[in-house]
Amino acid sequence: MKKRFFIPILLLTSALTASVWAHGSKSDDGHSDTEEVVKEQKPWGIAGDAADVSRTIEISMQDTMRFSPELLNIKLGETIRFVANNDGQILHEFVLGTKETNDEHAELMLKFPGMEHDEPFMAHVDPKESGEIVWTFNRAGNFDFACLIAGHYQAGMIGKIVVDDNG
Repeated sequence: MKKRFFIPILLLTSALTASVWAHGSKSDDGHSDTEEVVKEQKPWGIAGDAADVSRTIEISMQDTMRFSPELLNIKLGETIRFVANNDGQILHEFVLGTKETNDEHAELMLKFPGMEHDEPFMAHVDPKESGEIVWTFNRAGNFDFACLIAGHYQAGMIGKIVVDDNG
């Protein structure tokens, strides 16, 4: 009888733990210590190359659960270096995505608040530190950036990106 319940619980625990580790861990230089990031096309673009950066945008993350600026206008095809400055006293993150992907990920973050990120469109930034993302916006549309730390997203820590295909 005990084995019948133990095995499903063990499998469930393993599955939940794997989803927490899915983001990998970072070494002191901010890079994954397990593998290199693979470029993957997303609805909001693809990881960019530093050599192709057309401009740098600095983003301030604040403990008031706001970003500054909150609205970004980007030209289709631009490769942007985002420098996310955590000007607060608590951990924040800068995550590019769509409203739908950020909604889904925010739900996961509520369930697993210690989850760290290792995707090229996410920067987990300690207080008074900075993180960088280099991203190529090869798709036009309206996208979001957000802090998905449990409670931050729900408090409105969201910004908007408009990628214009009219040059």
